[in-house]
Amino acid sequence: MSKYELAVVVSANIEDDKRAEVMNKVKALIERFGGQVTNVDEWGKKKLAYEIEKQSEGFYYFVSFESEATAPAEIESRIRIFDGVIRYLCVKQDEA
Repeated sequence: MSKYELAVVVSANIEDDKRAEVMNKVKALIERFGGQVTNVDEWGKKKLAYEIEKQSEGFYYFVSFESEATAPAEIESRIRIFDGVIRYLCVKQDEA
């Protein structure tokens, strides 16, 4: 199993409970495809480098997880349609 990090930017326009619900769905999605969440790092509300969907701020989350090599593609294809997620990026972490 390889280590990955998923960066998720959630809309600042949704309520706190909806934002928590979005992150619970993200964690459940990782586990659904055989991944194991090792850490969730919440950076809070930050200003975006440029406007996305007419928004200038978003909540940043970094989810570290371990999974098989096929899981990140499946996760990205499904996270794309989540309400409230305005950007995401999954990268493989070095084994150093």
